[in-house]
Amino acid sequence: MEEQKENCPQAARPPGKLHCRVSDQETNGKNTASNPNDFSDPVYKEIAMTNGYINRMTRDELRSKLAEFKLDTRGVKDVLKKRLKNYYKKQKLMQKEPVNGDSYYDYICVVDFEATCEEGNPPEFIHEIIEFPVVLLNTHTLEIEDTFQQYVKPEINPKLSEFCVGLTGITQDIVDKADTFPQVLQNVVDWMRQRELGTKYSYCMLTDGSWDMSKFLNIQCRVSRIKHPSFAKKWINIRKSYGNFYKVPRNQTKLMIMLEKLGMSYDGRPHSGLDDSKNIARIAIRMLQDGCQLRVNEKMHAGQLMTVSSSAPLEGAPAPQMPRYRN
Repeated sequence: MEEQKENCPQAARPPGKLHCRVSDQETNGKNTASNPNDFSDPVYKEIAMTNGYINRMTRDELRSKLAEFKLDTRGVKDVLKKRLKNYYKKQKLMQKEPVNGDSYYDYICVVDFEATCEEGNPPEFIHEIIEFPVVLLNTHTLEIEDTFQQYVKPEINPKLSEFCVGLTGITQDIVDKADTFPQVLQNVVDWMRQRELGTKYSYCMLTDGSWDMSKFLNIQCRVSRIKHPSFAKKWINIRKSYGNFYKVPRNQTKLMIMLEKLGMSYDGRPHSGLDDSKNIARIAIRMLQDGCQLRVNEKMHAGQLMTVSSSAPLEGAPAPQMPRYRN
């Protein structure tokens, strides 16, 4: 619910003529046994030199080089530069130490709730979740593997405002026939368990901003008198990840703007929770393709929203289970 919430080019090579030929040979044909995490390693000088050439390339030159490597050529110039830099860096570092495919989440669960709302959203208004979607993104295939969607019957404000119906497309008849939140959450837990998340496969949650978990889910759990689910206490805020990775200000990390800057258009109906989640997943896929390691960057602790350091160990969410009822 967004509104609410290559071989290095030689020094003599002229700018814009980047020749990112990926080779098994190191600089001057010598192999080195030094630690690739040691920034004195010659490979980092190669990467820095290449980054300089990439910075001087035109958009057409960037697109041509990306096409040569069969990479996506859509997006604004800064996105194209980042994509090419990360491709080159990944290729050079993989020559020195192959990436361990088991060191990252197997799946990312993208969630974007829709909640009751009124025009202007008075501060005393209590938002209740009315759509619970989950999009299951396979980080190995970079494809959406499965989806879950159920509507939820609100309890405090059971009658939806005209504004809410118009915004979300969710009608009164839909929520009247829906289950209450505890039952829908149990269905989500069962769905995740069937896909062996947290047991056979590692995973984490991802949202567009902080509000879905820190506000909407937190409020809903209090309304439903249940604890905050353990699997949703840490998540990836893709807005933060996008801003940090592509080096753009916070006001350029809204869903529509992120899609536009990546050369994509919105697919579906805006403010449909499931369609929003699918489009957020498309952004996540593009970022993973561009070399970003999406990782948990926010959490709930003692009822408060907190930042998770990028240096924290990469940990998957626990096996999902239904939370206990509050006393």
